[in-house]
Amino acid sequence: MSRLFGPIRQNGYVVRDIEAAMAHWIDVLKVGPWFYIDRVKTDWFRHRGQDSALELSIALANSGDLQIELIQQRNDAPSMYKEFLDSGREGLQHVAFWSTDYQSLYDRALGQGYRLGHEGQIGGEQGRFAYFDTGAPANPHAGTVIEISDISGNKGRFFEYVRERSRTWDGSDPIRRLR
Repeated sequence: MSRLFGPIRQNGYVVRDIEAAMAHWIDVLKVGPWFYIDRVKTDWFRHRGQDSALELSIALANSGDLQIELIQQRNDAPSMYKEFLDSGREGLQHVAFWSTDYQSLYDRALGQGYRLGHEGQIGGEQGRFAYFDTGAPANPHAGTVIEISDISGNKGRFFEYVRERSRTWDGSDPIRRLR
């Protein structure tokens, strides 16, 4: 558990083919069901302080209490996801911490010297999220980004729904497409 952020609640994987990634998690690792949103609508998104027209698809499932997020960027808009892929990597890109007191956690992270990489909002003010750089390329852990996410609203209730569905999943209906 992080003394600054709390427990890790999610591992986020940036992938080039989200359908293939879901199939791997379902067939090989037996994790599911996946809640898949083909085109996520953001209220706003900024990369390194500049507005960016990010287009992405995400899929969410749980392995126990740990949420797994798969992310496929659908365009070339600036983002930390694109930076990750452009560096030749694919896979685990971030660990996420959730908060019902988002602004306080956001301010503490900045106060501790974390550098904001990108941030945005989905579904209103209680859907905010921010990704922080973990250090310069010489840092052996650079590239494992820190995300914080506001779960005080509908997003938190949805995350709990995903977790509960995983507890009783019998392998049927492994991909549940959402709008």
